[in-house]
Amino acid sequence: MLPRRFGSSEQELISLEEGVGKMKAALAGRQDRSLVVAGRTSALRVGGVADTIRRAKAYEAAGVDALFLAGAETKAEVEAVHAEVKLPLFLGGSTGELSDRAFLAANGVRISLQGHLSFQASVKAVYDTLKALRDGVQPSDLRPNLASSDLMTQVTRGADYAQWTQEFLT
Repeated sequence: MLPRRFGSSEQELISLEEGVGKMKAALAGRQDRSLVVAGRTSALRVGGVADTIRRAKAYEAAGVDALFLAGAETKAEVEAVHAEVKLPLFLGGSTGELSDRAFLAANGVRISLQGHLSFQASVKAVYDTLKALRDGVQPSDLRPNLASSDLMTQVTRGADYAQWTQEFLT
């Protein structure tokens, strides 16, 4: 499905041969053996389960480390693919019946993305903060909704920053 051909609104897949070639190219270009190369396919939504399994087997034979089933929506789809390949699976936007973590684990799913929730929450927080400031709320009144100093130090790697400052700037 990605990238779409210029000017096309249709969902289409590249040929299996091109997909395998791209998997082999990614594997050949890998310099760090700890880097995971996942074969991604949207075949479930475009070509169905049989085509997905055909692609999954070809990507597995090419040597990829995992398979990203973009667009998986049902337990039956995941079970069918898992029954045919030994690769770890990962899904994007797992909702509905695919939010059953025990089922996913039992069917080879090792990563289940949750969409863009953290990004959406960040956008809302920035919007709400800027709107409040524009509307006259005092910055000090926003403190209960702000990250603590300890959390900011943790996520900005404050200890590393301090070490690098000491190491490189003194």
